[in-house]
Amino acid sequence: MRLTLYTDYALRVLTYAGANAGRLCSVSEIAVAYGISRHHLTKVVHGLGKGGFLESARGRAGGIRLARPPAAIGVGEVVRHTEDGFALLDCSQCRIASQCRLTGIFGQAMAAFIAVLDSYTLADLVDRPSELALLLGGGGDGRPADAIP
Repeated sequence: MRLTLYTDYALRVLTYAGANAGRLCSVSEIAVAYGISRHHLTKVVHGLGKGGFLESARGRAGGIRLARPPAAIGVGEVVRHTEDGFALLDCSQCRIASQCRLTGIFGQAMAAFIAVLDSYTLADLVDRPSELALLLGGGGDGRPADAIP
């Protein structure tokens, strides 16, 4: 299975917001920190807001922040929200589908995959926020280097 770029970006946005808890973050600063398209992130942020993962504040000093504590945001929950489906195979047209055991095997594998994701929360991803901030180009206070006065 391969997750979409949308899911990758969603997890990055949530990780950034979690590492910068207590302040509003802009989509632009997140895009700069990861070196990815602001346009794509805007769509991702909108979807995460609709899903209840982020909240936003409008205006000049606006931005986004987590809508829930990091420990209350499950990685599996995010992946299920951002991915369309988890079928590894389309067996609907297969002649041996009624007797094939691969469907059950792949179903077990997918269930194990989801169970592992469900065992982690955003808090697990951001347990060292100052180290993450430095890796993302910040000065240890959670802001990218170009945002530090």
